[in-house]
Amino acid sequence: MDYQTITLDTREGIAVITLNREEVMNALNTQMRAEITHAVVAAGQSARVVVLTGTGRAFCSGQDLGDRANAANLNLERTLRDEYIPMLMAIVDCPVPVIAAVNGTAAGAGANLALVCDVVIAAESASFIQAFSRIGLIPDAGGTWALPRTIGLQRAMGAALFAEKISAAQAAEWGMIWEMAPDHEFEELWMARATHLATGPTEAFKRIKQVMRASFGNGLEEQLHLEGQLQGQCGKTRDFKEGVMAFLEKRAPAYEGR
Repeated sequence: MDYQTITLDTREGIAVITLNREEVMNALNTQMRAEITHAVVAAGQSARVVVLTGTGRAFCSGQDLGDRANAANLNLERTLRDEYIPMLMAIVDCPVPVIAAVNGTAAGAGANLALVCDVVIAAESASFIQAFSRIGLIPDAGGTWALPRTIGLQRAMGAALFAEKISAAQAAEWGMIWEMAPDHEFEELWMARATHLATGPTEAFKRIKQVMRASFGNGLEEQLHLEGQLQGQCGKTRDFKEGVMAFLEKRAPAYEGR
């Protein structure tokens, strides 16, 4: 695919997808959603980690409402079903870890695009806003699923009802995101995190994603059986053998990936 609204740069096992509509704060339109979906699927087949970030002062400002004619005729249910769900599930189902490197404002669906990723790292100047109720909507793009699970029902309710800006520091304190970094250290940090994952045991990471996400729908016994099944698979990988040998030989492991 010839990308027009994003860029995809892959090197040394790290695929960086950059939202590139700076003039509208990387707002999501039909083309961008399709391109993100395609890029995540493609990157998941070749890279060992995917990073989703934005250009300019925003990570993503959410649904593009700039075109008033199109906004007025927008079929929200169809758009969510046909465009958002494939994009979000591409991230969830991606066989390698997906990092959201939130460089600036993440609002509405843009905030929830970040939260559906496996790990969220934010710059200190970044912020998260569940802006939906400001225009008479409910949180979508997975926000009603992610928020209660990450920050609890009370905070999720407050974020949705009041639609107030949540700073990166507050998001980190609440457990909404993994970590925050000062702006001048932000890119160095997320790249270091991505490099760690790109040189790690890829098959184990794949199964960590699977088992953690499955836990929300499983009872304890079900989850214990799934753990056993996936651990058995991990035990047959080259990475497991290498990890054990490296431990015994007191050296850093050299994981080969898939």
